[in-house]
Amino acid sequence: MDLDPNAKPKSRRGFAAMNPERRREIARKGGASVPGEKRSFAKDRDLAASAGRKGGESSRGGGRTRGPLED
Repeated sequence: MDLDPNAKPKSRRGFAAMNPERRREIARKGGASVPGEKRSFAKDRDLAASAGRKGGESSRGGGRTRGPLED
């Protein structure tokens, strides 16, 4: 938290700067702009599962590891 009384307030950007009606309009569209053939995870459960595992391994921490008390 900034305690400087002379600090300028942060300007709102992106969705925060939009009026609520515009945000709702965008949110209503959801994934509709993505054609069905591009939604491969919705059609192939195994592909989605392997992508999730791959992402989990590459994220910080590298996945599950055994701790010192686990056998």
